Amino acid sequence: MKTSLPITRRQFVATTAAALAAPSVLTAQKSEKQLVIGTGEHRYEVLHNWAQLPDKYSWQTTHNVAVDRDNNLYVIHEGRENLKDHPAIFVFDAEGRFVRAFGNQFQGGGHGLEVRTEGKEQFLWVTAYQQVKSFAKLTLKGEVVWEKHAPMDSGVYAKDEDTKPVKRWGRDAFMPTNYAFLPDGGFYLADGYGSYRIHRYDKDGKWLAKFGEPGTGPGQFNTPHGIWLDDRPGRAPSVVVCDRANKRLQWFTLEGKHLKTVDGFLLPANIDTRGDVMLVPDLQARVTLLDKDDKVITHLGEDPEWRAQVLKDGLKLRRSEKGEGWVSGKFLHPHDACFDPAGNIFVAEWVQSGRITKLRKVS
Repeated sequence: MKTSLPITRRQFVATTAAALAAPSVLTAQKSEKQLVIGTGEHRYEVLHNWAQLPDKYSWQTTHNVAVDRDNNLYVIHEGRENLKDHPAIFVFDAEGRFVRAFGNQFQGGGHGLEVRTEGKEQFLWVTAYQQVKSFAKLTLKGEVVWEKHAPMDSGVYAKDEDTKPVKRWGRDAFMPTNYAFLPDGGFYLADGYGSYRIHRYDKDGKWLAKFGEPGTGPGQFNTPHGIWLDDRPGRAPSVVVCDRANKRLQWFTLEGKHLKTVDGFLLPANIDTRGDVMLVPDLQARVTLLDKDDKVITHLGEDPEWRAQVLKDGLKLRRSEKGEGWVSGKFLHPHDACFDPAGNIFVAEWVQSGRITKLRKVS
């Protein structure tokens, strides 16, 4: 089954104009420093550059974010290969204060990040691409539980891809991006920049199967960058994939059979859910909320003018220096976003100098 987001070009223009004018969508509150975006039950105070980093560390290209049960925020950077002694992962408390840093081994390739609870313990799950080419399970303090490389049993990778990782792109390369977790402890791993396959593992990290292939048809991918277990109330659990360069989301059974496609996105990057709501950061200047029927509730921080500039001048603008094109209440390139237990949203943007925004729920 295939559906499209219910908006025409004319509706999009009208909606955008209304959003810019309507105080319920973008308003300055009593304090000039307080800016609120969103609509109805989904209104958020915008707190750009919320996390405070000590001078001895530097923001790099921010990639993904995750929150633990104590409301600590974890941020991973792609990092720089030539800064081996600089950590790739920073941790902040609920007030944005720095807690700790670790993850030097992911410098130059840090990408995906999730916190998962197993029994009474929590663990940090990391993916790394570029020349690192690995995925790992860590404690919340950064100790490595295990680290793995390309699943050669899948039959899609070049010789030595699991033992001699080098910075090489292609459909026979391993460039993992993000995770989705099953209740039994098993997980899916999206090889979003490499083979364009989704790999399934058991709870011990043993490779079981794969699904998908490069292409544009149902069940095919062009950069399957984000992935999530969609177990929202009232529906059978399924796997949803951000098929980024095909500008769509695709849903699958747990065995990898295609269920449906929703078009109308720009460059959807990853997914999170809370209750009935699905959160989709879109690399082209907005964050989208979907309802229980996968219809758009609202686009947060949308900046059509910046997006037009990106389309005109090329993707290099994603790596803009701090301040270039930045407007309060607007996003440049949301690469990941997640809810915290209170319904606040954290957004990581793929910009060279790093940017973490907290959207504090006010409605």
